[in-house]
Order: sequence, then structure tokens, then C-alpha cells
Amino acid sequence: MNEVVAGHLQELRRGTVVLACLALLQEPRYGYSLLETLDAAGLQVDGNTLYPLLRRLEKQGLLVSEWNTEETRPRKFYRVTDEGQSVLADMTAEWAALDDVVRSITRSAR
Repeated sequence: MNEVVAGHLQELRRGTVVLACLALLQEPRYGYSLLETLDAAGLQVDGNTLYPLLRRLEKQGLLVSEWNTEETRPRKFYRVTDEGQSVLADMTAEWAALDDVVRSITRSAR
């Protein structure tokens, strides 16, 4: 894959990671578990991308976090807030509309 295509694909994936994280964090998860779930679903995300994103979403009020210290290794669990739920609903609706438009455009371009 050439650099131009790789850059455009990375840009395309950027917003989908936010949508996927909000959707997956309906139930509390810690960062590494979220990375594994995203990867298993086919969305490869680097930890250096995910952890700053989680902190940003928390700062925006879309996620809350709490430490679980009951296990041998403390883990920070994240879950979506009510505001995050609202943003998820808006983003999901927009995603569906954009998907319809892009599919229509690419079908007619064939």
C-alpha cells in the first residue's frame, strides 16, 4: 500500500475509533481489554492512540473512569456517561446517513 492510500485510510479510521469506543464502553472496560476487543472486531488501534483518546473523551464528559484495585494489578475502567450515550446516538445516526450516501455514490461511479 502506498503512502497516500495509507494516510487516507488512517484519516478515515480516526473517527470510527471514537464511535467504536463509545459503543463498546456501555459496560466498563479497562484500556487493554478495549484494545483486544477492537482488534478482535477488525479495528486495529495502537495503544498510543487509544489511551490519549480515552483521556480526551473523559475530559469532554463522554466517559467516566474509576480504578479497580481489588485485583493484583490496579486497572482503570472506563464507561460511557449519559452525555456519551447521546453523542453515540448522534454519531451512529450520522454514520448510517454517511454510509448510505457513500454507498450510493460509489455504486453510481462503477
